[in-house]
Amino acid sequence: MSSPRQEAILAILSADTTEESSGPAPLRPAVDMQSLFGRDVFNLHAMRERLPRDVYRKMEKTIRCRAPMPADIADIVASAIRDWALERGATHYTHWFQPMTGVTAEKHDAFLAPTGDGHAIQEFSGKMLVCGEPDASSFPSGGIRSTFEARGYTAWDPTSPVFILPGKGGNTLHIPTIFYSWSGESLDRKTPLLRSIEAVSRQALRVLRLFGDTEATHVSPMVGAEQEYFLVDRRLAALRPDLLMTGATLSGLPSPKGQEMEDHYFGAVPRRVMAFMQDVENRLIALGIPVRTRHNEVAPGQFEMAPLYEEVNIATDHNMLTMNMLRHVAPEHGFVCLLHEKPFAGVNGSGKHNNWSLCSSDGRNLLDPGDTPRTNARFLVFLAAVLRAVHKHAMALRLGAIGAGNDHRLGANEAPPAIISVYLGDLLEETLLNIIGEQPAHARTAPVEIGVSTLPPLPRDYSDRNRTSPFAFTGNKFEFRAIGSSQSIAPANIALNSAVACALDDIATELEAAVEGGKELNDALKDLLPRLFREHMPVIFNGNGYSAEWPKEAARRGLPNLKDTVAALEHYDDPEVMEVFLRNRVLSEPEILARQGILQENYALTIGLEASVLERMLREIVLPVTLRAQGRAARLVAEIRAAEGTTADFGAGAANSPVTSQEERRYTAFRTHNTALMTALDELHAAREQLADMEGAPARARAARDVVLPLMLRCRKHCDALEGMTDDAAWPLPKYAELLWTH
Repeated sequence: MSSPRQEAILAILSADTTEESSGPAPLRPAVDMQSLFGRDVFNLHAMRERLPRDVYRKMEKTIRCRAPMPADIADIVASAIRDWALERGATHYTHWFQPMTGVTAEKHDAFLAPTGDGHAIQEFSGKMLVCGEPDASSFPSGGIRSTFEARGYTAWDPTSPVFILPGKGGNTLHIPTIFYSWSGESLDRKTPLLRSIEAVSRQALRVLRLFGDTEATHVSPMVGAEQEYFLVDRRLAALRPDLLMTGATLSGLPSPKGQEMEDHYFGAVPRRVMAFMQDVENRLIALGIPVRTRHNEVAPGQFEMAPLYEEVNIATDHNMLTMNMLRHVAPEHGFVCLLHEKPFAGVNGSGKHNNWSLCSSDGRNLLDPGDTPRTNARFLVFLAAVLRAVHKHAMALRLGAIGAGNDHRLGANEAPPAIISVYLGDLLEETLLNIIGEQPAHARTAPVEIGVSTLPPLPRDYSDRNRTSPFAFTGNKFEFRAIGSSQSIAPANIALNSAVACALDDIATELEAAVEGGKELNDALKDLLPRLFREHMPVIFNGNGYSAEWPKEAARRGLPNLKDTVAALEHYDDPEVMEVFLRNRVLSEPEILARQGILQENYALTIGLEASVLERMLREIVLPVTLRAQGRAARLVAEIRAAEGTTADFGAGAANSPVTSQEERRYTAFRTHNTALMTALDELHAAREQLADMEGAPARARAARDVVLPLMLRCRKHCDALEGMTDDAAWPLPKYAELLWTH
């Protein structure tokens, strides 16, 4: 009799074979991607068609120039949005926000409103568009408010366009909003992100004005967020409680074939996966999300998609939508999409590369090495600001990449180490060494003078890539590679924007004082830049971040090495970390402390959940099978002994035949691992109960890391050993080889 696991595998393989045909597959009609792009978004194009000209101009100014939206146009805009949404089959609307849970939230309200005379109208006013009041009592607040104080408010972010998501019974209009408490504190991640955008724009404009730029109205952080994920067949995932409830396998032997052949990366995309990718892309393109790249990633069953660059606020909303879409569309293609950072041991985990740059309102990338001496000098000022931000505020940046899942991959062979350093490449590092008056070890260019009039052009592509660096310059942007695949990119960009704003503030203040004191900008730069580059050279590291020597060298340079989430979070309330956010009013002190508590509690809850799932899975699914296998092994030994006429106790061995000795060893191994597993599970259960009774989020987080996690690893060790001993037909959980390679 076959097991559910074997039946699922057979069904998957049979489905693949029945789809084969003797001839080539017919070509499908092409989708008009250009017409599809932004179809379900009330963007500026839709506004231009539907709003009165004066109202459109005010909205355009709000969106493009970040001017406050006039209150007197709210009803007109709402009416246009309502008509547009109803034409597209919308029956409900929702304020779509991003609370501190790490996922999105929404509460749907119908457009339909009874009139009292037996009829109804489709109602949607300016007030409904601009402000909402969901119950906030069940969202994390970190002590900002009591649970019995339920008021929370959502407010429309007009810089992020409204959009429609389809549903089987009707479509829903989604309105991107911020989320805040009755007393005004932020309860979400969008609010501080918007504040950080304003902060870095404000400070960057000060620098641009020094260079004579009077036209730029604002500076926007631009981001392109690559998204990695795994796909697992839904029928196999249904047999693994750990995959369904935590998004990761909490036990499992490595597959006989993993990624060692390096044949999956950029390989041919499986046909079924390609259909899923195309379906997701079409839906994202209709939402105005500029997805452009798709490919197989390094690990079997792992894939990636990447969009073009957008303003960071839009990019963050779009990445949250992308993750939601991946998860929701996967079941329609018979998959479960795993966004966990390390769903399988022994193969690469999944990250999210955050490609970040600064762009002025007239479209100039301020991190693009220029073609003229003046633009080169401007580039070096902004480069110095980034180096200063990363060097001085590394702990704040590290806090943008924390998480229980991400702890499994940071520092592993597919992810950068937890030490935050900057990769510039040999040629740019050589340029900086020349500026500060030092000769590089292997010079490739002649020394240069620093100054507006004498600095030579810098090439745009001048180095290889360094995949071990958490923060790498890649020609005209920086790639922050430490973010986990399941995480919102908001925290990392809040920290990055805030840190760069602080650095630009320092630089602008000094240059403004020098120029006001009578110095030429050129002379002020000659004084400032060599000093800044010399001060922050320790953060530049072009070598192998995986080497055993690097942590020692980083310590010598004074770079922090916060190896896990708990260690990092304990520095959230350090004065120098808090100052990054307080200085430009990105977060208030209560908001900072609230986030620290929320994240510590979330870590403890995540580990506690994983431990609970592991315990139930091993007790209810694995142990019944392995104990039966132990019993069968004992009976087999007894039968062999009876046939041989041997009466010695188990373990006598020397008097036994080779067959008896082998079966005895197998029985003994079953007994040893089963007994050890049951003991470890009992200890894990007790540790979970103690964790739940502990007071204080910091203590719970430390206990989860120091006590619960090691016990989970002990349980896994014995479970994996039992998997390798148990008959394949009897093993109940889908194995790594099946999960990774069955697509």
